[in-house]
Amino acid sequence: MRALILAAGRGARMRPLSDTTPKPLLPLAGKPLIAYHLERLAAAGVRYVVINTARLGEQFPEALGDGARWGLRIRYSYEGETPLETGGGMLRALALLGSADPFIAVSADLYTDYDFATLPAEPAGLAHLVMVDNPPYHAGGDFTLRDGLLHEDGAPRLTYANIGVYRPQLFEHWRQVLGDAPGAEATPPVFKLAPLLRHAMRKGQISGEHYTGDWHNLGTPQELAALETQLRGAI
Repeated sequence: MRALILAAGRGARMRPLSDTTPKPLLPLAGKPLIAYHLERLAAAGVRYVVINTARLGEQFPEALGDGARWGLRIRYSYEGETPLETGGGMLRALALLGSADPFIAVSADLYTDYDFATLPAEPAGLAHLVMVDNPPYHAGGDFTLRDGLLHEDGAPRLTYANIGVYRPQLFEHWRQVLGDAPGAEATPPVFKLAPLLRHAMRKGQISGEHYTGDWHNLGTPQELAALETQLRGAI
């Protein structure tokens, strides 16, 4: 299976650290945050990774190279100074992923001990998402998980962990789904992933799971420092 690491976000809440260094490249217990994903993806058998980048994007190949040190082949999808949002970024990266097979997608600015090898290689529908308990900053959650399928409405709600397996076919009719939404007519298009997911959920095409292990969405220098202390204490 191939993988896409979403690393194009601006990291505004991580300032001033992110003023000169992309958030995924900030050091955490002696190595860049994104390196933890690369290690876990390689351990799960992934050999080809695309990383999408935007502002300060030139720093990624300088820091990570071609991926050989992890037994990976890394390609970079540079979006320009302005990110294309999650949906637009994934759509642009499909050409580099170069396959009609499902691929893993994970946000670069989180830390987790989730085992990527447990993800389904062939999701039953168009995507399979990992969900977690709602963090304090997102108490309302995103979706409801019932009988293995995700739904827009209902309770209790869970938060998308920004880890999933996607079929490229999710994007086949993206223009019809988005309609005249802002950014859809731009070149390249700029749009969020959520509208495509919700559209597919209404058709019962998005499965999910509830993960209760270690998961941190790192937004601020304080959160990064707290996790640094936690990890160094465990070494």
